Amino acid sequence: MIQEGSGIGERVWGSDPILQGLDLVRAFGDGGSLSRAVDEVSLEVHRGQFVLMMGPSGSGKSTLLAMLSGLLRPDEGRVICMGEDIWSLNDKEREQFRLDHCGFVFQGYNLFPSLTAREQIELVARWGQGATASEARDMTDVLLERLNLIDRAHLRPAQLSGGEKQRVAIGRALIKAPDILFADEPTSALDWAHGEEVVKMLRQLSKDNGTTVVCVTHDHRLVPFADRLVDLEDGRLKRQSYGFHGVTGPSGHPTHEPGEINPAIPAKPTLRYRATP
Repeated sequence: MIQEGSGIGERVWGSDPILQGLDLVRAFGDGGSLSRAVDEVSLEVHRGQFVLMMGPSGSGKSTLLAMLSGLLRPDEGRVICMGEDIWSLNDKEREQFRLDHCGFVFQGYNLFPSLTAREQIELVARWGQGATASEARDMTDVLLERLNLIDRAHLRPAQLSGGEKQRVAIGRALIKAPDILFADEPTSALDWAHGEEVVKMLRQLSKDNGTTVVCVTHDHRLVPFADRLVDLEDGRLKRQSYGFHGVTGPSGHPTHEPGEINPAIPAKPTLRYRATP
């Protein structure tokens, strides 16, 4: 049993997954040049987990993330998210599902160059969440305080550091209070000081809000922060490991070997939240 702070109480991962990929296949090319980027991969993700999907370049991790998040249709297989078979939905229904339940953070930030940090987040609150102008401003200011960006709220992307821009991108995702946050190489363009800041924020999100975070990365420095590691190679699931977070050595790396179960976290996670007395 693991105690988590910030009012969440005692957290135990439960048996019902929030996200499942079932025998997923995605190929590119045709004829003799046909290549399977993802080759019959199945996995489950549980609510509140911070999951890293890792592997060398070309291993299929970003393609898998795109299929799981409803952005790229698989050639074969199914994706079940919060009980919905998302690839059986039509385009409009799937877009609404993503709007209602998912947040996205990408390595390129995808910020509007003419909008300030505050306006980037307010835009999502107003047009994505249906908030009034005053509601959007209040919601955004609370979030900017949490992101330590309130003093930078008036600045546009060109005036922000890489870490600040990524925090704005995270803010855009958080304003929706998503059930699942998908992050594709969120630290790849950052030095480690800024990268560590971002990954700590993602970790805190899963701990404080119960948000499930699924993050693609090639950066092994993120491993100590994760609850679970999904390792891909040549489009196939090579191995899964649980319980990296919380047991690290002086170098900041896990004290256990990859693939070994960290005794600080249950080997078979299951999920429940209880208020701390």
